[in-house]
Amino acid sequence: MAQRQIAIFVLGPSALSTARKIKETVGGLIHGPEGLAGADVHFEKATHAIAKAFVLAQAVIGVCASGILVRSVASRLELKHREPPVVAVAEDGSSVVPLIGGHHGANDLAKQISVAIGGHAAITTASDVRFGEALDEPGEGLALSNPEDAKSAAAARLRGEEIVQEVTIYRKRGGPKHLVYHPRVLTVGIGCERGTDPMEVRQLISDTLLKHNIAEKSVLRHASIDLKEDEPAINQFDPVMYFSAEELKAEEHRIKSPSSVVEKEVGTPSVAEAAALALIGEGAELIVPKTKSKRATIAIAKSPEAYFIPNGRIRGSVSVVGIGPGEHRLMSQEVEFKLWDASEWVGYSLYLDLVESLRNGQTRHDFPLGDEEKRCRHAIELAKQGKRVALVCSGDPAIFAMAALVYELIDREPCRIAVEVHPGISAFQLASARAGALIGHDFCCISLSDLLTPWETIVKRVTAAAEGDFVISFYNPRSLKRTDQIVKAFDILRPHRRPDTPVVLASSLGRPEENVRIIRFADFRAEDVDMLTLVMVGSSQSRAITRGDGKTYAYTPRGYAKKMEPR
Repeated sequence: MAQRQIAIFVLGPSALSTARKIKETVGGLIHGPEGLAGADVHFEKATHAIAKAFVLAQAVIGVCASGILVRSVASRLELKHREPPVVAVAEDGSSVVPLIGGHHGANDLAKQISVAIGGHAAITTASDVRFGEALDEPGEGLALSNPEDAKSAAAARLRGEEIVQEVTIYRKRGGPKHLVYHPRVLTVGIGCERGTDPMEVRQLISDTLLKHNIAEKSVLRHASIDLKEDEPAINQFDPVMYFSAEELKAEEHRIKSPSSVVEKEVGTPSVAEAAALALIGEGAELIVPKTKSKRATIAIAKSPEAYFIPNGRIRGSVSVVGIGPGEHRLMSQEVEFKLWDASEWVGYSLYLDLVESLRNGQTRHDFPLGDEEKRCRHAIELAKQGKRVALVCSGDPAIFAMAALVYELIDREPCRIAVEVHPGISAFQLASARAGALIGHDFCCISLSDLLTPWETIVKRVTAAAEGDFVISFYNPRSLKRTDQIVKAFDILRPHRRPDTPVVLASSLGRPEENVRIIRFADFRAEDVDMLTLVMVGSSQSRAITRGDGKTYAYTPRGYAKKMEPR
C-alpha cells in the first residue's frame, strides 16, 4: 500500500521556513492559502482544507496555532483507532505538539520533527512519558488482543503495580493487568473452485483458526495463485499476495499434501500450502497443513522472524479517474484519494500537469495528445505487473473519454486486473452551471468528430435530437481539419429552433482563460468555435434572461409552470 501522505499546513509566508524543514524530514506536501508562493497545494479556506485532509486519512501537520487544527477536525472525530495523526508546530519551531493519534504516528512524527527543527516534542500520553512506550500501540509486527484493558493496565503501571505483557500466536483472554500481544507472523494460503461463495472461505479460515486455538490477529497476509486474482472469495482479503504457478511449484519440496489433480489443472501440485510458504520465503514453517471445505482449501504457515516483508505481488488495478476541468476544488475527494493511492499515473501530459501538485512519489507515464489506445494499454500492462494505476482523464472518464476503451480492451483481451471508474465534472455540466441551468430538462451529448464514428451516423443522431427537442451539447465541434461539421449540425437544427434559442459557447472551462458566452441561435458563427469550445444548444423551451446585474443566464424549464398557474 502507499504510505500515508502527509499534509503540512501553513497560513502565511512566515511559516514556510519551518514547513520546508518538516517536508525535508518527513515528506509530504505544503498546503498554503491562494497566492502563497512556495506552497505545493493551495486552498481557499484553511479549516475546510484541514478537515478534508483529515477525512482522507492523511497525517496533518499544522505550522500554526493548535486551536485552528482542533476547530477544523473536531466535528469529524470518531474512534481514536481510526483517526490519522494531527500535529501542531509553532512557527518558530520551538514546540511540536501531537494533538491526535499520539499512539498512531503523531508521537513519532513529533519526535522526528523536533530533532530536525531543534524544537521540543511535547509528548503528553502518560505511558510514553513515564515508560517510553505505548501499551496500546506496541509497534510494527504486534497486535494487542485486548485493547479494552490497555487503559486499566497503564493506570496500574503508573501506580507502580506489575502488569503482564505476553506475546503469543495463540488465543488468550488477558485482563486488566494482563495484556496479550499477537505477533503478526502467520500467513494463510487459499485455493478454491471458481465461483466459491466468499463466506465459505471466511468460515473455513475462522473454523481452522478456532480449531487450532490460533489468534486471528496473528495473520499478517493471505495468498493464492495468480489465476485467482479476480476471484471474489479470495480477493475479499485485500491486499492478497499472488504467485505464478511456477513460483508455487518451487515450494514443492516443502509442502505436505501434494495433489496430481491440482497440478494437472493449474500447473503446481499445491496452491494453499505453497502460497502460505511462498509468502514468507526461507525459514517458513507449515503449522496447519491443507484443510478443506466443500469447495475451498487453506493452509497456515509461520515466519521465524517477528517481522517480515511478504513476498508475491498484489492484484493490479486501473482506476480511471476524471479530474473535471482540472481545478482542485472541482475534483471529487474520491478522485483525489485514488490519485494519492496510486503508484503510477498515466495520461496526456497536460492532464498530468494539472494534478502535479498532488503527486507524492507516483511515477508519471506521459503521453502526447491522441494515442488514447496506447495510454489505456500501457495502464493495463502496468496493472498486470501488480501496480496501482491512475489513468487520468479530464472531465468525466466515461463521457467521450477512456473508460469505455479500457473495458473494450479487457473485453477483447481478458485479464484479471481490477478496474474502477471514478467520475468527474464533465464539460457540459460545468458549462450549463456557468451559464445557469440549460440542462434543466432532457438533454443529450453528441460528438461531431467523425474519426471513429461515420458522419452518416452522426447526422442521424443530430436529426433525432433535433426532432426530439433535446438540449444538445456538441463535443469536438470544430478543428483545423474539420471546419464544417458544426455548420451542418446547425443546418439540421434550424427548422426545429427559434432564432432566439439560447446557445452557450464555453471555452477553456475551469482554466484561467475560461470564457462562457450566451448568444442567440441566429447569431451563431462557426468561426467562434475551436476544439477547446463546447457548444450547447437549447431546446425549443429554453430561455435566456438578463438579471439586474446585467448578466445573461440560460435555463430550460422543467414544466413546473403548469403547477404554478392558478386553477
